[in-house]
Amino acid sequence: MTLITLAEWWNGLTVIEHVFWGVAVIATTLFLIQFVLSLAGLGTDGALELDHDSLENDLALEHEFNLFSIRSILAFFTFFGWIGILVFDNGQNAMVALLLALIAGIAAMSTVAYIMYLLHKLEEEGTLHIESAIGSSGEVYFSIPEEKHGPGKIHVNINGSLREIEAWTEGQRLPTGTKVRIVSLLNKQSVLVMQDEPL
Repeated sequence: MTLITLAEWWNGLTVIEHVFWGVAVIATTLFLIQFVLSLAGLGTDGALELDHDSLENDLALEHEFNLFSIRSILAFFTFFGWIGILVFDNGQNAMVALLLALIAGIAAMSTVAYIMYLLHKLEEEGTLHIESAIGSSGEVYFSIPEEKHGPGKIHVNINGSLREIEAWTEGQRLPTGTKVRIVSLLNKQSVLVMQDEPL
């Protein structure tokens, strides 16, 4: 009975309503899938080791404002569909509904793109701060397993502020309280350290 009712409802829609509803449902579904995957940590940068040149290239790309991304495009179609439905259902003709839906979609796409640009910029600034700490001394806050068997945490002073950073070591286990020196940057959030030998 429900399927028959749904089919009758769909068949009773106009062409423009088919477009709005189709776009809204598909875009919203994809948006929710993408959101859930992001919460699960999928589709994000993994803990890959990057050399200095690769890191600089990544930062250069992230620093640029990119209007067309998966998130911004999904935002465009999601707002386009739902605003079109709302406007058309309120008695406006198809052209007005289409125009307002396009305006809403472009506004949503631009807003999401700008938010992502700001987030990437903050991430870049944080990475550059970590990069400037190479060669600095720190102290193990959460013990670091031996031979890169897992990450630990260190406290290090970067530009006058105490920061907590994920750290790995290629040598023996470094227990809490061990003085260490940052050797290199592994990725945007992690560093490689070694025990800091006293002079």
